[in-house]
Amino acid sequence: MVKGKKYEGLSVVPTDDRLMNLLNKIIRGAVRILAVLMVLVILWGIGDVIWVIYGHIVEPPYGILKINDILGTFGAFLAVLIAIEIFLNITLYLREDIIHVKLVVATALMAISRKVIVFDFAELSYQHVMATGIVVLSLGITYWLISKKEHTDKEKA
Repeated sequence: MVKGKKYEGLSVVPTDDRLMNLLNKIIRGAVRILAVLMVLVILWGIGDVIWVIYGHIVEPPYGILKINDILGTFGAFLAVLIAIEIFLNITLYLREDIIHVKLVVATALMAISRKVIVFDFAELSYQHVMATGIVVLSLGITYWLISKKEHTDKEKA
């Protein structure tokens, strides 16, 4: 085994097992394809946001947004931001060959927060709202604990 050698730009240690090296190359190629596809999704999402805003500008009543229009636009913006976060997760994995839990939790927190922003509370049961609140609280606490641990680790270093 070769220790500390850069392998395809990643911080991994290649093994003497040809099959495992081949499988790792295939997985990294698949992750690269996912990164390219995510960029396409992000661009498509930006186009969607532009189209929604353009539609509100050129259709009567001109320049007037109803609350549902505003919430729909916010949802489209947040969907693009979530896609960007997922892209960051993918590229971080490609660079460091690990999954950063803090970034994943932040992405999940953003995704569930997006749902809360666009909720139609007239249509939802109280159980759904309560369960969503518990998920948001749990993810918030998890993110805070991870941040606190990172801060503590930096102070020790």
